Amino acid sequence: MRTLIRHPVTQAVLARLVGLYLVLVVRTSRWELVGAGPALARIAAGEPLILAFWHERLPIIPPLRMLAGAVEPAARRVTPRVLVSQHRDGRFIGEAVRRFGVEMVYGSSRRGGAAALAGLLRTLKAGDPILITPDGPRGPRRRAAPGVAQLAAVAGVPVVPLGAASSAHRRLGSWDRMMFPLPFGRGVLACGPMIEVPRDGAEAALPAIEAALDAACAAADQACGIPVEGRP
Repeated sequence: MRTLIRHPVTQAVLARLVGLYLVLVVRTSRWELVGAGPALARIAAGEPLILAFWHERLPIIPPLRMLAGAVEPAARRVTPRVLVSQHRDGRFIGEAVRRFGVEMVYGSSRRGGAAALAGLLRTLKAGDPILITPDGPRGPRRRAAPGVAQLAAVAGVPVVPLGAASSAHRRLGSWDRMMFPLPFGRGVLACGPMIEVPRDGAEAALPAIEAALDAACAAADQACGIPVEGRP
């Protein structure tokens, strides 16, 4: 059974089913985008951004492009890139969310890191935003790896902390306690203040990035009536 589940054809079918399920969730939930004004203004001006969010909120991110485009039409003209692992789990996630108008950049600190970094820098130079989970793909939970700050420092692009929550959800038993949305809930995507990372200050910026991501998640949770968690 394990061999069957890991087969590429089975993985492709499952990814399609998960993608269709997320479409159902998006269409049957009430969504709100808060705090995104400064970020959308930069997108309208053709300036790139690094949108960072904790790995546990990944299944609630798909409505982002739709919500941003409703507020700022210029957002519909950009193609966000998402950094995902080359591992089969990363590719599974990539195929599941591709239908929501994002493209994948495959790599991580463990595999394909240099190629992924080059691809991300090209994307930012073209003016498109990057979506990245600083604690992915394997944690530790809510601990940012240096890559997000290093990318921001090298590219000279600010980090936008993003939180996402749904009032209707289940917590999975994964390493990150992933929040998996259910239909007919209220969904909120919350943007925090942008974080500028000096070229020589990547390491020093990590605590501020972690705190900002926690605050963005807390804002989304509160808006959905979910008790706010402390740091793990």
